[in-house]
Amino acid sequence: MALRLDFITERLGGTLHGEPSQVIEGLAPLEFANPSELSFLSHPKFRNQLTTSKAGCVIVGRDAEQAARARGTCIVVDQPYLYYARLTQLWKREHPGQSGPRIHPSAVVDPGAHVDPDATIGALSVIERGAHIGAGTVIRSRVTIGENCHIGERCIIHSGAVIGADGFGFAPDQGRWEKIEQLGAVRIGNDVEIGANTCIDRGALADTVIEDGVKLDNLIQIGHNVRIGKNTAMAGCVGVAGSANIGANCTIGGSAGILGHLTLADGVHVSSFSLVTRSIHKPGQYTGVFPIDDNANWEKNAATLKQLHKLRERLKALENSKPANQRNQGTAS
Repeated sequence: MALRLDFITERLGGTLHGEPSQVIEGLAPLEFANPSELSFLSHPKFRNQLTTSKAGCVIVGRDAEQAARARGTCIVVDQPYLYYARLTQLWKREHPGQSGPRIHPSAVVDPGAHVDPDATIGALSVIERGAHIGAGTVIRSRVTIGENCHIGERCIIHSGAVIGADGFGFAPDQGRWEKIEQLGAVRIGNDVEIGANTCIDRGALADTVIEDGVKLDNLIQIGHNVRIGKNTAMAGCVGVAGSANIGANCTIGGSAGILGHLTLADGVHVSSFSLVTRSIHKPGQYTGVFPIDDNANWEKNAATLKQLHKLRERLKALENSKPANQRNQGTAS
């Protein structure tokens, strides 16, 4: 398994400084790469690793070109991380693994389901009645696609994901719960990737919708009737409650939560472990994380925080009790 550097640059571009015929046998991080491997530098904070790296070639941005050339062979590009992503795709195309049957013998596909001839269904997966799997989509092992759910083209659904389980809907009835049948489905667009053990619930009446290009990490819960806009990405353990509407090109950090029936505008970025309790109508970065501390200090700060409103009211009352000339002293100069 190897590629020449000139083969890589002919297909992906970039300016090569070094021997075009040099052979690369693998891809590796800067600090672990050996002389037969190719690595990349995408962030200035790892610049110190560049000079000590033993990599046979390093992909760098133009800001690191001088240092990279002083070190040895390099490929200079505008966006090293994007170049690296495309290189991994090229590497996989040129070194494909052994291909098995299109539909694994252990998979269960209902006769009423439609699976495109160019789709792949992994071992022990279940495709229920009325489900639709588009061209080029890869369903990994132990994935369940529920009844009438629609998966678009070129999607990747990783092991253990469940698409189209019942949404969490119950009506209270004198101390007990009456189940609300979930009559909608899940519609997933094209080029969507869904991580391992992620669950996307079917809608109660209308469908749960995941638009084109969405990327979901592992262990994410998407409630019923949620809508996620194009090219939004969510990190692991995010929870989205029912009927939330998330815009396009958003990012949601790991373990963040979004309450139900809220709206997030396009271009909203939520930090890890934040809890979104209100709709956000303007793009930008939003954070709601109480800083970690030793428990005694945390409890004191939390108790103080609960008193802020009373303190604010007392301060307002104190300010209002002053004579007008004293209240205005701060602005007189």
